[in-house]
Amino acid sequence: MQHRRIAHLSVPVVGMGTSRTLDVPKGSQPLADRITHAALDAGSTLIDSSPMYGRAEAVVGRALGERRKDALVATKVWTEDDEEAQHQIEASLAYFGGHVELFQVHNLVAWRTRLDQLESRREAGQVSLLGATHWKSAAFDELETVMRTGRLDAIQIPYNPLEREVEARILPLAEELGLGVLVMRPFGGGQLANRHLSASDLEPLAQFGISSWPAALLVWGLSDPRISCTIPATSKPDRAQTNAAAGDGPWLDPDGRRHIQRLATGSD
Repeated sequence: MQHRRIAHLSVPVVGMGTSRTLDVPKGSQPLADRITHAALDAGSTLIDSSPMYGRAEAVVGRALGERRKDALVATKVWTEDDEEAQHQIEASLAYFGGHVELFQVHNLVAWRTRLDQLESRREAGQVSLLGATHWKSAAFDELETVMRTGRLDAIQIPYNPLEREVEARILPLAEELGLGVLVMRPFGGGQLANRHLSASDLEPLAQFGISSWPAALLVWGLSDPRISCTIPATSKPDRAQTNAAAGDGPWLDPDGRRHIQRLATGSD
């Protein structure tokens, strides 16, 4: 598993998302434990969550248990209400042993006040790094504004062969400012991962150690050196391990990236 840096943190290039997959009832906790431990064992030590994901934060907190020290937790605050934001932040800290490595403002909601609140937590030693996220390209102008404040260590954006809007301005600006970049939706929200490709489609990628379409999509994003970490979600322990293996490299050359783009979109 290769690593890149976000500020002073060394992060795995493949982490684990929890949207939908770990919003599960208590009866499913054993499966959540296996998924989480499989990811950690394979080197996917960054785990991303949010109060927007239902029970996921609590489930991940329980799954980590005594292995909390092995994980880098990235979570979020997501509300217009200032008091509720404090409750969310307190709950997240409680789930994860009183400290969160990367605390993000989800979808830029009330971002000025939320960053004020998170900065005070950082001063108290409860948070290491601050970030902001958004999944809509229509919000990227505002995301640029937040990035330029100097208050962020990282951003989280969608990036896959179908969603490449960040290439125009967001990724160049992140590089200019030295910000970490986490990738959500590496599989296009499932739209890309569900495509069925033949062995001959994937054969040109064998030289890069790629033998599956999900791995191709993960490596496609990670082959851009401005990307710090991609966070695919999964409901299967074995898939957590195979996702992590995509972080071993080697990375794609321009021809390899274009080949995956053609398979995904029919064009370069």
